[in-house]
Amino acid sequence: MERHLRSWRKREQISCWRAYDGDLPEYAAAIDVYGDWLHVQEYQAPASIPEETAARRFDEIVGVACDVFDVPQERVATKQRRRQSPGERYGRMDDLGEVLVVEEGGLRFEVNLLDYLDTGLFLDHRPARARVRELAAGQDVLNLFAYTGTATVYAAAGGARSTTSVDLSATYLDWAERNIVLNGLNDGTHALHQTDAMTFLRRDAERYGLIFVDPPTFSNSKRATDFDVQRHHVPLLRQCLRTLRHDGTIIFSTNFRRFELDAAAIPELAFRDVTRRSIPPDFERNPRIHRCWEARRVGVG
Repeated sequence: MERHLRSWRKREQISCWRAYDGDLPEYAAAIDVYGDWLHVQEYQAPASIPEETAARRFDEIVGVACDVFDVPQERVATKQRRRQSPGERYGRMDDLGEVLVVEEGGLRFEVNLLDYLDTGLFLDHRPARARVRELAAGQDVLNLFAYTGTATVYAAAGGARSTTSVDLSATYLDWAERNIVLNGLNDGTHALHQTDAMTFLRRDAERYGLIFVDPPTFSNSKRATDFDVQRHHVPLLRQCLRTLRHDGTIIFSTNFRRFELDAAAIPELAFRDVTRRSIPPDFERNPRIHRCWEARRVGVG
């Protein structure tokens, strides 16, 4: 896989990518390369596998990965992926504060491999971010559930007239601002709002030419109403439609594998499933990693 992807990585200016994703059933883990670091996530073993066997296999795959990529153990971040509980999408694990700067598509992003369950950059969403950059020129762009603002950076790099990033977390909005500054895009046209997406949409009167929506599967917070992507995607997209320019585009993505889009409940929008083209080469072995649609008003485009 590494040799196969080498020319693609060079062409796309990618320094972080997925090298292994449970290719061997007995070694259930994902290995991501972040520059000269490895990020190894162990998938929770079935109850039928003894804990000592799972631990031995994980140690083996970490050792082999270090040998293959010539990375010392001290530059390997290891985590275990369990079935998520509400609010765990970006769960904090430590407070070491060690960050790396990685490159993607000619842009630079800050990642943290040690302190959080997720690193600050969703690798499988590379094509979606590239699509945002492609559509952003001259547009006012809204990034909901903005996380660390990577899609915002792509929009700004694509010539967006303005960007608006919305997230409940001050930590991640600060991170988003650092990513904007890191790319020299801090020209005063990029607004950051700490609030939940639905509250923002209900009170916002702007008209956006491009809206990027990548919500968590579910979340709960003392500061916002609980959110479940299956139950709440219709009212969420209806509110997006209210703030969308007549000829605008919504890009909607979800990692919930059992998700069913209720397009019939939003007849004003025409949805196009772009999942296949939204999955990058290093994730092709796992075509269910996410789902992605583009939506425009019926009769437009």
